[in-house]
Amino acid sequence: MKLAPTVKLNNGYEMPILGLGTYNLKKSRCEAAVCHALQMGYRHIDTAYLYRNESIIGKVLAKLIGDKIIKREQVFLVTKLWDIYHEPKMVKYACEMQLKLLGVDYIDLYLMHSPVGVDYISDDDLMPHENDQLRTNDVDYVDTYKSLEHLVHLGLVRSLGVSNFNASQLKRLLEHCQVKPVSLQIECHPELVQIPLIELCNMHNITVVAYSPLGRPKACNPLPEYYTDSKLLALAAKYGKTPAQIILRYLIDIGTVPIPKAAQRAHLVENLDIFDFHLTPEELLQLKIFNTERRIWINNNLYYKSSFQRLSNLSCAFRRCSDI
Repeated sequence: MKLAPTVKLNNGYEMPILGLGTYNLKKSRCEAAVCHALQMGYRHIDTAYLYRNESIIGKVLAKLIGDKIIKREQVFLVTKLWDIYHEPKMVKYACEMQLKLLGVDYIDLYLMHSPVGVDYISDDDLMPHENDQLRTNDVDYVDTYKSLEHLVHLGLVRSLGVSNFNASQLKRLLEHCQVKPVSLQIECHPELVQIPLIELCNMHNITVVAYSPLGRPKACNPLPEYYTDSKLLALAAKYGKTPAQIILRYLIDIGTVPIPKAAQRAHLVENLDIFDFHLTPEELLQLKIFNTERRIWINNNLYYKSSFQRLSNLSCAFRRCSDI
């Protein structure tokens, strides 16, 4: 059984440097993927309330733990506080609900899914709209984070992090927090490396987790052009790996923790088989040419921008930045 190496977080806990992303994995596909992944050596599982699959992952964990195939402490479980729960009074409620869905006593890493709050209507209305506009609110993400810190003190959460924050937002959070975030999860793949943000995180000993690392979050999307680039293909031939394996190794070698989604057993095996080689500094430079700053999640970017624009008249202490 292959196990990914770990990185020590700034609070002393260790996180495997490769995880399984579960975005858009539903029902039996999610159950099979998570079960196969844990059985073959994955120990880092990433989910979110938004994905609506926490109960399925909880079912798999209960089965494998009950059968003594794995122990709870061997799994680094990551989930996220969704935007409708940004009101400080809602944070503990959301976390306890997610703990029940996952069937665990604690969450290893709990992320604020984004810096933008959305009005709470119900637990099932994840993106309430009015007149075709998302109903964002003025809750300050610093206030939300302070409530997240309370979860650590209660023992419900071991580590805190944030997702989809830009440099300005992260700096402001660091100025006001008491429990330092251990991780920033961002879109990161060969066409969007976000080097300045990675360097900022390195400066503060915050681990960067790369979502959509293979540049193709949905199987229906065409493969990015760099998959057929001669430089990438030459590296794949040199190391006896696939282009996807070279990409994951590249992201690890530049200091990020990729969490590729995979549903097929062959892809799960392929993604885990990247720990028997390293790319040279010269090869890392070759792959940086693909960094065109092209985002996959354009709609998300526009959503955050419009939200920040609406909040731009607030006082400076509560003003968001619009350059996410």
